[in-house]
Amino acid sequence: MAERVQPVSLSTLGGAAVVALLLVLTLGTLGAVAWRAEEVSALSRSDWSAVRFTLWQAALSAVLSAVCAIPVARALARRQFRGRGALLTILGAPFILPVIVAVLGLLAVYGRSGIVSVALVWAGLEPVSIYGWHGVILAHVFFNLPLATRLILQGWLSIPAERFRLAQSLGFTSRDIARHLERPMLREVLPGVVMVIFLICTTSFAVALALGGGPKATTIELAIYQAFRFDFDLGKAALLGLVQFAICAVLALASLKISVPSGQGAGLDRVVPRDDGSKVLDGFAIAVVAVFLIAPLAMIVAKGLPGLTELSPSILAAAWRSVWVAVGSAALTVVMALALALLALKWGRGVEAVGYLSVAASPLVIGTGLFILTYRWIDPVLLALPVTMVVNAAMSLPFTLRALSPALRQVEEDYGRLATSLGLSGWARLRIVLLPRLRRPLGFGAGLAAALSMGDLGVITLFADPSRATLPLALYNLMTAYRMQEAFAAALVLLVLSLTLFWLFDRGGRVDADV
Repeated sequence: MAERVQPVSLSTLGGAAVVALLLVLTLGTLGAVAWRAEEVSALSRSDWSAVRFTLWQAALSAVLSAVCAIPVARALARRQFRGRGALLTILGAPFILPVIVAVLGLLAVYGRSGIVSVALVWAGLEPVSIYGWHGVILAHVFFNLPLATRLILQGWLSIPAERFRLAQSLGFTSRDIARHLERPMLREVLPGVVMVIFLICTTSFAVALALGGGPKATTIELAIYQAFRFDFDLGKAALLGLVQFAICAVLALASLKISVPSGQGAGLDRVVPRDDGSKVLDGFAIAVVAVFLIAPLAMIVAKGLPGLTELSPSILAAAWRSVWVAVGSAALTVVMALALALLALKWGRGVEAVGYLSVAASPLVIGTGLFILTYRWIDPVLLALPVTMVVNAAMSLPFTLRALSPALRQVEEDYGRLATSLGLSGWARLRIVLLPRLRRPLGFGAGLAAALSMGDLGVITLFADPSRATLPLALYNLMTAYRMQEAFAAALVLLVLSLTLFWLFDRGGRVDADV
């Protein structure tokens, strides 16, 4: 077993440092904000309204995403067509897409001057408005429908192909297959899918900031931002942060209890051509989702290209700041994930759970807590970009850790005893045995962290000087100033940079990798 193998000695000190850092970033910063608060009063009616809206919109977004993903995943599981691989790649794009870019694309399609409203006006109808709770939910479905589709598709592909071959030989209709094979799988997969998306939507900030607001469309994260930015009420911010931490912690623990099934028995991994169900309905489901996902991105490209040559130097400077913050965040994420995963090999899986604490924490509370802990020694404005880098790394750590830990345990299972017998330990073991075989998950994790950091609109909104804004903040400022031509050009730059960074890191991890 991997637990008997002695991991490299560097893991203890480095992993312990990461554990301490994560505890400071999550629980420590929350305590610092509460400590600095002059008083901590009970939450007001509007605060509880924000809590209710957060839970309500997260539940509705999760259910809609999962329900809409079912026919798409089913169609992808039983149809082979030209461009299927490209569509699956597109299904992964929204997760690394900068939120503010997606919001701008959705505005171009569904806003009052978007193509949908223009078509409605041409038909003699009233234009639609994307602002408010329905806009928040629309954006969350846009981001999470692809994720739900991929997760449910994995459930469909986990059904052994021999089951479908047997169903064909028994003369099963499409309804029979759904009853005996597909619905049992969905009953196991769907709760976990809904729970994961619910957790993601609970911590929403940029979507609510751009499309929500007001007493009827304020999330907990947006209420924390308002408490910091406008009222400087640290007590309310700390209490809201604690409420959010408790909600997310309960959801995270519940999601761990709901696991995706490993399969419905063993099979020979053969591909069985399927011809059950309606090809028309499958094609319609795939076409609708493809248009829904591609249209906002196409509008960003179409409206952004003409303004690229007129971008101001401040936007280009903001893009450069975002790039180095993203690269630094990616490097920090990889180092933290590797150190924590190595420590988990020695001390057990419970240590790894510390890496997921940031899922339940508010980035705004983390950033504010860090400023409170350091403002006596340095100007907070000077710390805006470094703190943003650290917070982004903490927020990306769970995803990188999830990709790295299983691969690391497998490498130790396969090569650990041999490395120990050869006397390899410390840096030599890390360099010769582990890193060459972990390049794929490390590259993917770094790319994901860089893309997420590149599009982050969180801590930087609180403390950045206008002259030191990142590209997402500069883009948001352009949108609020109604300088839409420049905004679309900046959004295109942000989109290209985010996807490029992800591709470079992910590709770098796959070049000459052993596995």
